[in-house]
Amino acid sequence: MKGQWFGTYEGNIPGAIMVNVDEALDHYKIDAYIKPNTTELPSSEVNISTINKDANQENLVGEIKYFNPTNGIWSEWQDIKSYYPNVISHSSNANVNFKFDGDQLLVNATTDTDFTINTNLARRSVNAYSRIPSESMTWSDFKIYLSTLPKSQFLFRGQKESWSLRTLFHRCGRYRMSEFIQNDIKKLHQKLSAITTHLFDLSIPDQNGSFFNLVQHHGYPTPLLDWTYSPYVAAFFAFRDWSIGCDEDKCARIYKFDHEAWTGINPPILNIDPPEPHLSVTNFIAINNPRLVPQQSVTTVTNVDDIESFVQFWEDRTKIKFIEAIDIPANQRDEVMKDLRFMGITAGSMFPGIDGVCEELREQNFDS
Repeated sequence: MKGQWFGTYEGNIPGAIMVNVDEALDHYKIDAYIKPNTTELPSSEVNISTINKDANQENLVGEIKYFNPTNGIWSEWQDIKSYYPNVISHSSNANVNFKFDGDQLLVNATTDTDFTINTNLARRSVNAYSRIPSESMTWSDFKIYLSTLPKSQFLFRGQKESWSLRTLFHRCGRYRMSEFIQNDIKKLHQKLSAITTHLFDLSIPDQNGSFFNLVQHHGYPTPLLDWTYSPYVAAFFAFRDWSIGCDEDKCARIYKFDHEAWTGINPPILNIDPPEPHLSVTNFIAINNPRLVPQQSVTTVTNVDDIESFVQFWEDRTKIKFIEAIDIPANQRDEVMKDLRFMGITAGSMFPGIDGVCEELREQNFDS
């Protein structure tokens, strides 16, 4: 049952639904997001814990929260009712039944105001390796290719291999953003406030985003995915973990993302926990994070596990190619890193501090 599920539902007023399920020790924790096909009603969220891990879960009761359309915050009804003057009554809780059958999740729910939801959702499973078609290039061909691209239209991401585009948060088997915000971030903020020179005010969106990016860059799993404006910085990250003198018959992977076209279709959503699937391109302030500037870093924030299928949906809908992949032979690693060093792109410049300097000098002074 653990995973991410989304699709459409039938009922009094049909709409879209997204269900995120995390696994606890002896039960499941579920966040269900409801987005009616009308602007006359707000989007809502129901948080539910199951009794056990049985495939059938009946008569579960969840309290309903509502999405504030003005600030993106989940709120109580009295805080947003003025935006929906035609709504005479509202639902406070829902009685929900789940039936898990392999890769299918059947959901039936009725609220205390007889609002009904019926749906059969398919699990959003993700392959370990990317399904994005790639173009093979030599390093020399890649440099020539870059000279043909517009200056700022694309973002780039380098990976050692052609792994699927997924955030570390989702790769670690987490799905519920509410738990991440209310538990993980609060604990991280409490612990790190004794270490950082800046006290982050998480109620301010810019500082909240900067805090997410800071912990991301120091290895904590977040729903962020790192990109860069520089294809050469992306190449550094694609090749740095291949060994010196590498002769393997494999390829490093560089993704190219048309962020200008994407944001034209999907404007950024500032709330990390909105009621619908999203992938938002964001630029965070570099507070206590000296890596952002040299890495020419930009970030996508998402609540979607299977990013590639989500992008593919929009490519099919708009007939625009948003993401492409380029594979460069891993055995060209030494040539690539030598060129990047002449450009000033080294571990020392990418990771200001002791770790970066040591990695850079290890590259220069040891053969493997």
